[in-house]
Amino acid sequence: MTNNMDINSFFQSKKFKWTLITIGALVILLVVFNLGFYVGLRKANFSYRWGENYHQAFGGPQKGFIQDFQGKDFISGHGTVGAVIKIESDLIIVKGPKDAEKTISFNNQTIINRGQNTIKTTEIKIDDRVVIIGSPKDDGTIEAKFIRVFDPAADPLPPPPPPNIDHLRF
Repeated sequence: MTNNMDINSFFQSKKFKWTLITIGALVILLVVFNLGFYVGLRKANFSYRWGENYHQAFGGPQKGFIQDFQGKDFISGHGTVGAVIKIESDLIIVKGPKDAEKTISFNNQTIINRGQNTIKTTEIKIDDRVVIIGSPKDDGTIEAKFIRVFDPAADPLPPPPPPNIDHLRF
């Protein structure tokens, strides 16, 4: 009987309540620490992949910023122009200026036009000339929002204009 009373009185004591509060606080601190670790790891991973794919995403200098930077190596990360060289289920590869190959992803939200007509993705063919506008992704691809397919006989593509770098100082 006295053992039962001792156990019941321990569970009802302030010491037991403080022990539970301390254990609960430690569990909460552990969860917050792990959450912070996870968020930091995701940010670091994104930054690493973004840096590794900078040239693909934004067309930075071919050899990096430290080596051989002339200021005219940039191409747009938000779109491209060129000829389709490969078509997969939800990706197309476009060969653009200076033979730069860009990987373009598209989905059912992507608008695709040939002239004034909206077409389906299955109507895009190898060697079609296209202009793509989209958003760069951290893996170096462009997520297409709009694709215009040109008829080479009716709409020959002019070469893209050179970038305006007069305002840059070296």
